[in-house]
Amino acid sequence: MKKLLSLVPWLCLGLFAVEMAAVMAPRKSGDLHTAEFGKLPVMMGGRVQPLDSVARNALLQIRSTSDVPLEMVPSWKFWHHPEKLRSSEWLLEVFFKPEVADTRPIFLIHHPDLLSEFDLEEKGIEKSGLRYYTFQEIATIWDGVTERARHASEVEDAQRTSYQKQVLKLYNAMALYQRLKNSVQPEGMHDLTAAIGEFRAALPGGLKAFAAQQAGESFDQEALARLAAAVQPFDRVANLAYPMIIPPANPEADPEGWKNLGASVLDLIHGGEIHPAVMLFARMGEAYRHDKKEAFNQAVAEYRAWLKKDFGGELARAHREQYYNRTKVFLHGTIMYVFAFLLAGGALLSYGAWPAVFESLRRSASYVVVLAFAVHTFGILFRMTIEGRPPVTSLYSSAVFIGWGACLLGIILERFYRIGVGSAASSLAGFVTLIIAHNLALRNAGTFEVMRAVLDNNFWLTSHVLTITLGYSATFMAGALAIVYVVLGVFTRLLNARLQTDANIGKALARMVYAIVCFATLFSFVGTVLGGIWADQSWGRFWGWDPKENGALLIVLWNAIILHARWGKLVQERGLMNLALFGNVITAFSWFGTNLLGIGLHSYGFTDEGAKWLALFSVSQLVLIGFGLLPLNVWKSFQTAAPASSSSTPAKASTATM
Repeated sequence: MKKLLSLVPWLCLGLFAVEMAAVMAPRKSGDLHTAEFGKLPVMMGGRVQPLDSVARNALLQIRSTSDVPLEMVPSWKFWHHPEKLRSSEWLLEVFFKPEVADTRPIFLIHHPDLLSEFDLEEKGIEKSGLRYYTFQEIATIWDGVTERARHASEVEDAQRTSYQKQVLKLYNAMALYQRLKNSVQPEGMHDLTAAIGEFRAALPGGLKAFAAQQAGESFDQEALARLAAAVQPFDRVANLAYPMIIPPANPEADPEGWKNLGASVLDLIHGGEIHPAVMLFARMGEAYRHDKKEAFNQAVAEYRAWLKKDFGGELARAHREQYYNRTKVFLHGTIMYVFAFLLAGGALLSYGAWPAVFESLRRSASYVVVLAFAVHTFGILFRMTIEGRPPVTSLYSSAVFIGWGACLLGIILERFYRIGVGSAASSLAGFVTLIIAHNLALRNAGTFEVMRAVLDNNFWLTSHVLTITLGYSATFMAGALAIVYVVLGVFTRLLNARLQTDANIGKALARMVYAIVCFATLFSFVGTVLGGIWADQSWGRFWGWDPKENGALLIVLWNAIILHARWGKLVQERGLMNLALFGNVITAFSWFGTNLLGIGLHSYGFTDEGAKWLALFSVSQLVLIGFGLLPLNVWKSFQTAAPASSSSTPAKASTATM
């Protein structure tokens, strides 16, 4: 039995290692090179990104998922994985087969008033209590949605009802979808090459007729009408197109001069030439629409070869970002953190009772956490190569990095205190922060953002932002260990269980929290001072009592209070843990809450939508503090003798007094 249990950690590690190897391995292109199409660079949101990111971010805004299932499976069939339309495949349909894209259930509508108002109850596809609709099913309600969205937009965000928020979300989703359908060729046009040819043919006579009209002379009305008819579809694309897919003609003189296809074609009016990319996209569309796979693949390959001449850097970055999108490393890291937390919890529950089981589960949790941390690290480093920036540039990346720092501290603690607590705390911190990051990505419809002017300095991003973010990580890790302490003490008999040393689990946790608070105090203080120096260089003042600055100072002061309370013997183990728990509240307020105030130079990247979750998190910590303040005779660890290891006896209850 012991030999079998000793294999469990390696089996757990091997299982996830094989999964990650399969996820990260290069994939061969199928018969239709849709993945290669998704790697093509475009300008969107002020930065160059692959078409795959445009598709994924659009689907996140419309459907809140990055793929489109081709069949809807009831939630009780959890073992069945439906075939999915990948983001790049969906975008190809939207661009070149919009009549097919209109049949995909991508619009999420779940507000009962909205469903009844537009008579949608009997339509759509229901899954897990949510209703998904195709554009065909809701196209007729566009005018009604537009009118109601206009009224909702006149109401302040904080005052909007859930119905108004749903209306605005539906309006934005439908508007975005229609913009995508008119991004390469206007909806209804099936032969872009022929349309460009007609435009070029109508141009000389039409321009001559227009000039004569402006001069008050007689003009050829038929020639002018032909030109107007030829211009209209490209003018529609110029006004509605979502991404700018045509690169600048002179990248050295105008590196950001990307245009949409309609604007590029209309340059002919001013004596310009048809851009090579225009005709290549036209060929891609014609080949895709007529299911000519070889012709489509050849057009994509020719365009990539053309881009390599002057846009090799953009092409390489787009390729890396598409790979990052496909692998979803942080999602897989989140799954591993959850699994590791369950293993660590099982190890703690078996401590003292089943030593062999405890050691097997503890090692399994430790191995899985280390692998998850390695995946987490890879994701951060890979993002850095894409952005060319330090790891923290936005709220999303700060959540990812805070989880990484907390996980690292937990792994170090587990190395010294091999009882599963470090693995439990690090996996909990990693899971929670990556979930926060995931929701931030959903709200922002993407994870890469254009650098704000105030942050556009790699030196200070590396020194100030990383330092203070590590302070956040350490403070949260201290709070995570405090959560473990309170939960073990109130609900189990493990807190007084003796270790192989002369300490019990409670004392070990207290030492961990004390050491981490020392680390957090140092880094939060140094990071705050560095922030003041940066502010002096950028804004001409070291300190301005900005809400974000005050929040950073609160973290420093609170960590200092914890240390002084401990040094002055004002608190013992439980008091230390309760103070660390309240540190979670203060850090969360400094991290997110200050942005809710809507004032100050640092007020960006967060909206009122996060207020509910911030409040719930704060309430949860206050509830835990309430448990931590309960009399010792209520704590299960002190009601009866805790299970002791073979080497010693339970510790006295007095060690956990306030």
